[in-house]
Amino acid sequence: MATTGMARAFLAAADTANSPWTGHDTQVLVVAAVGIAIVVLLIVWLKMHAFLALTIGALFVGIGSGIALNKVTGSFETGVGGVLGYVGILIALGAMLGKLLADSGGADKVVETLLRGRPATLPWKMALIAGIIGIPMFFEIGLVLLIPVVMLAVRRTNGRAMRLGIPALAGLSVLHGFIPPHPGPLAAIGILNANVGVTLALGLIVAIPTVIVAGPLFSVLAARMVPIGAAGAALAVTGGTAAAASPAAVGRSGGGSAKGKKANAPAGTGETRAQDPDATGTPSFAITLVTLLSPLVLMLIKAAADVWMAKGNPFHPLLDFIGDPVVALTVAVLLAMVTFGTGVGFSANVLTKKIGQSLLPIVGVMLIVGAGGGFKQVLVDGGTGIAIAKIAVAASLSVLLLGWIVAVLIRLATGSATVATVTAAGIIAPLAGGLDPVHLSLVVLAVGAGSLFFSHVNDAGFWLVKEYFGLTVGQTIKTWSVMETIISVMGLLLTWLLFAIL
Repeated sequence: MATTGMARAFLAAADTANSPWTGHDTQVLVVAAVGIAIVVLLIVWLKMHAFLALTIGALFVGIGSGIALNKVTGSFETGVGGVLGYVGILIALGAMLGKLLADSGGADKVVETLLRGRPATLPWKMALIAGIIGIPMFFEIGLVLLIPVVMLAVRRTNGRAMRLGIPALAGLSVLHGFIPPHPGPLAAIGILNANVGVTLALGLIVAIPTVIVAGPLFSVLAARMVPIGAAGAALAVTGGTAAAASPAAVGRSGGGSAKGKKANAPAGTGETRAQDPDATGTPSFAITLVTLLSPLVLMLIKAAADVWMAKGNPFHPLLDFIGDPVVALTVAVLLAMVTFGTGVGFSANVLTKKIGQSLLPIVGVMLIVGAGGGFKQVLVDGGTGIAIAKIAVAASLSVLLLGWIVAVLIRLATGSATVATVTAAGIIAPLAGGLDPVHLSLVVLAVGAGSLFFSHVNDAGFWLVKEYFGLTVGQTIKTWSVMETIISVMGLLLTWLLFAIL
């Protein structure tokens, strides 16, 4: 498999990992640590908006790392644009789909189906759904699709957001780090010349117990550490109010504002519904499922074509196009305008208004996520990743453990799971040349596990989760960051075990 342009770029950077340690390497590591500390202090102590804090931290890192003054802002802007040019579009399309899903009553249908059976099984159902959605979908897409369902389920059960949010996040994150066709695993497979099918099979074996431990099991502890209810941008998208910000508040208010309840809900039931009272109908569960799964199907078709169809096949460009995440989500939104729009009685003018309203809660989210991408890019351009790679190469470790450690260190330094995966794979490629296909695939999975370690303030995903769930920086670290660390360590332990017995 041919590597991507990004993979080739980081392979070239990885070649410098064997060069001698320099004073600049020490400088960039110190500057990176101070830059991260500045961001945290500005947000936590001075209560500065995260977008401004990340911008200040990125400019400090750029100058301190030795990037030319006339190129510091360019590096930051490249990172912001790189994230917003892709993730920003997905967030916007996902918000549109989520708004229509909630206001039409489709989210109510999904939640009602999930709530059947014992309440204790709900976190497990969330993890299962997230795992299925996460196979073809990037983390950001799966998150924006699941957010309305997770948040409405929290409101309907008067429960704690982390009890259901963590299993969903774990399912999406594990698949993103371990399973092709996600970009990190695919790039590592190409660099190490591993087998896609073998990696996929072993990845699923590693993924299932990892999701269980980091998802439903850890969510019990996470919900105790951060006992919040429905809140954040996700609550706004589903039509909720600040009154639902904690389980206690939900219980006192009956689950939300009058606007959040269906007009014909029985008095005194306290049932929270997201459906707009102006809707004259409700989509069936089957129609809701078809609409939500339409982007998944399109992306699965593309993934299957990438694996089994020859590049010269005349249909390949078409399948590549319709399976692109932006196109797939656009198709889903257009379909939702019928199934969740005109199909339930909304006029064209009402639909236009709702699409516009869906974007208001996520404007701040997009800016913060973009700034996180800019902060990451400045760290990469300043040479932090190369300095980390030199440290890792100097250690005498097994190829599997070395791959995991390199990915962990670069993830901590740059915040990008994909950068960590590609760089680590490039560094260990010469050491993995003599491995058989099974062990080579396990090295790919170990690198993927390392790339997920302890997401923090230099990761755009950290800010996406924080803003969607309405968490503080500290709460995000105690839940999301710890969950990512559990996934990473579990991935290492399981791949190490399989490496020893296979």
